[in-house]
Amino acid sequence: MKSTAAISSYAKIGFESEVLGASPHRLIAMLIDGAQRDISNARKSIQRKAMAAKGVAIGRAISIIGEGLNGSLNMEAGGELAQNLRRLYDYMALRLTEANLKNDVEILDEVTRLLAEVKEGWDGIRPTTV
Repeated sequence: MKSTAAISSYAKIGFESEVLGASPHRLIAMLIDGAQRDISNARKSIQRKAMAAKGVAIGRAISIIGEGLNGSLNMEAGGELAQNLRRLYDYMALRLTEANLKNDVEILDEVTRLLAEVKEGWDGIRPTTV
């Protein structure tokens, strides 16, 4: 039991260190990864019929998308792209809510695909270090 707590604590410290040292670009990538991981956990929870775990995972994914990704948009500087991303993030949150209500893994897969497309575009504009 104590070793599990130690491992958990070590992992938390490692994650916090990664966040503190991350560039703004890397932070967005981490948010996308986190949302995808939570959606994957929700999918597995539906398959196991673990409804409480499903709800927690979907709730975390909605928070990451709604507060993290949507909240990071600069609507003034981002123009039309930021507006389109805001609409997409709102759509994803709505679909995740629907997936939660219906226990629908196909909707989870749809949102996973949308996040993968956003991640691909985001990775394509990764700043290079000189």
